[in-house]
Amino acid sequence: MKKAIYKYLLGSLFILSMVACESMETVNTDPNNPAGVPSNMLFSGAQKKMMDYIYDNWFSGRQSLVYSQYWAQRNYTEEDRYQIRESVNNNYFNVFYTLIANMNEVIEMNTDPEIAPSSALYGSNENQIAAAKIMKAWLFSIMTDTWGSIPYSEAGKLKEGEYYPKYDSQEVIYESLIAELTAAAEMIDESESAFVGGDMIYYGDASKWKKFANSLKCRLALHTSKVTGSKWKQYIAEAIASGVFDSNDDVAAYHYSATAPDYSYFYEGYFISARNDFTITRGFVNILKGLSDNLNNKTHPWEGVLDPRLPMFTTDRDGNYEGIPYGIKSSELTTAFRNAAPNWYANPPMQLQPDFAVPLMTYAEVQFILSEYNNFSLNEYKAGVEASLDYWAAESGTRLDETVRQAYINAVTGSVNAETLALQKYIDLFMNETEAWTEIRRTGYPTLLVQPGEISVQDAKGNNLLFEPLSDTKNMIIARVKYPTIESTVNGDNFNAAVANLEDGSNNYYSPMFWDKRRSEGPHPTNK
Repeated sequence: MKKAIYKYLLGSLFILSMVACESMETVNTDPNNPAGVPSNMLFSGAQKKMMDYIYDNWFSGRQSLVYSQYWAQRNYTEEDRYQIRESVNNNYFNVFYTLIANMNEVIEMNTDPEIAPSSALYGSNENQIAAAKIMKAWLFSIMTDTWGSIPYSEAGKLKEGEYYPKYDSQEVIYESLIAELTAAAEMIDESESAFVGGDMIYYGDASKWKKFANSLKCRLALHTSKVTGSKWKQYIAEAIASGVFDSNDDVAAYHYSATAPDYSYFYEGYFISARNDFTITRGFVNILKGLSDNLNNKTHPWEGVLDPRLPMFTTDRDGNYEGIPYGIKSSELTTAFRNAAPNWYANPPMQLQPDFAVPLMTYAEVQFILSEYNNFSLNEYKAGVEASLDYWAAESGTRLDETVRQAYINAVTGSVNAETLALQKYIDLFMNETEAWTEIRRTGYPTLLVQPGEISVQDAKGNNLLFEPLSDTKNMIIARVKYPTIESTVNGDNFNAAVANLEDGSNNYYSPMFWDKRRSEGPHPTNK
């Protein structure tokens, strides 16, 4: 049984194999001689694998990108309708803990007095530790926001005899992650490099790692804004004082290469595995086109205003922009629907380029956080819109006409409230879909997203085709992913205790995160 807890091993240098549909690399190192691997190489490999596994055509493409309704599948819509493949769920849960272990090893290599001096050849010891802590906090935040309570405080402690780690509550995990980010920011020496090579987010720039730690602290603090009284504002004030992103130059993005094997896994899924499975959703296209949802009587805050990011986010089909219907049955997804939507395989947008820089956090997101922190202030809101337009224009290689840019900014920044801010933030979070899904659950916005039971589209005969989930979500956009079944075998007692704390005492898709206060009587909860 102890061998079954392989995912919690400290210092494991092997990356677990994934499902057969996706080819995966391995880290070919000797787990009995971790000191032989330079700390910057270990960090670089773990950093890349974190990005590969989060931002790919499985964890993102068939989960968070479809939960956030940016993408939908062109052929088989079961995952769009919340039917999750258990093998995929098991494998991702396992591999994430292995990647956490890799970052723990980087920390140990820079802490152990015998190894730290040699590790210092690759960057300041404390800065390496801080960067590893920040990446751990980022990954743990995605994990807990996906499954809920998870093994945290006792995970990775096999050496201390913790073979069966308990599941910590989200409240405990969030407090710890915020404390870790605070400590990481405080320990960074900005006069020293974080890494002399291998860091594909900031290329070793310690000042930018510090800003990322503080900006990520703001994000996690905001997640708790419905449940923690004024504490969330205290955390954001601390982060601002320490220094957050102050321009698009600070964006945390992983920079892939145009050559194998270091290209983006979105590209790999499409053009190496040859899976032409996804395209942009009709709902998201309609949001960008400024169209209300007349089928469900939902109005658009900027009716008729065309978003200049539309051609940045997707390619056209014969000069037209029209997405695929979201959440309908596979049998209802006709050739006509597919032929109207863009064929990304034949005409790929920026996110399917091999060297697409995947954003972990944008400067625009920080501005939207600060706007909400300042009671929905107009200045930060407008700065967020401007930063988002400029960032995505640069990333897509688009020359954005200044007249068009300014006209759009004027049209959408006349006022700001919870709905308008959430909608602009949702647009900016395109391709940062794990955070977009969290914000949908936290705020209940955008209202223009199709909810379970609502009309997705009408067919050629005028029949209403509904979004009908294959799993119960209590008529809300999915609240969580079920715990993987492997946990019931390898860590049964703690798994059962965690399930007992879920709504109805069952391993379901509708138990809310502790920060998720959406309910039918209050679908758009306000901050405390």
